[in-house]
Amino acid sequence: MNAGTQIGLLLINALFSFYIVIVMLRLLFALVRADFYNPISQFVVTLTNPPLRPLRRIIPPVGRVDSASILLLLVLQLAEIYLISVLQGFVPPPLAAFIFSIRELLILLVYIYIGAIIIQALMSWVAAAGSGYNPIMGLLDSLTRPILAPIRRVIPLIGMIDLSPLVALLALQAALILLRSVFGG
Repeated sequence: MNAGTQIGLLLINALFSFYIVIVMLRLLFALVRADFYNPISQFVVTLTNPPLRPLRRIIPPVGRVDSASILLLLVLQLAEIYLISVLQGFVPPPLAAFIFSIRELLILLVYIYIGAIIIQALMSWVAAAGSGYNPIMGLLDSLTRPILAPIRRVIPLIGMIDLSPLVALLALQAALILLRSVFGG
């Protein structure tokens, strides 16, 4: 593979991955009803509104789930797969590309939660020493609450230590193993 192809693969992967993460965060923030006026939420909304506004006119939400965001995620993931495949000299069958897209998006979802829980745990140690408002902590709390709250009901604090992030991380790692075994790879 020549240097031009490698640079093309790098750029495609970086740009698509960044935007897919942003759209996934938009979907998750809406699902957990995160603070819309948080500066980070506003950043995500600003970046995702251009493609989502017209899509929402065509594709209505299903309950609280933003169907337009899900469709955009699938289209972006499929486009990335096809662009990378073409640069590498082959074109995957449509069904295989679709299944691989679903797999990649589910794995990304798990990694977003793993990252959010780790960052939240680290920031809670730092935030305890300082004071003041941190916009990231509010979003992380909103994002991780659906996973951590049920665990906290079962596993109480031990002294002043919350073990729910550790249990959640183990469960998310198990979910990654299951996803990879079900979808292969």
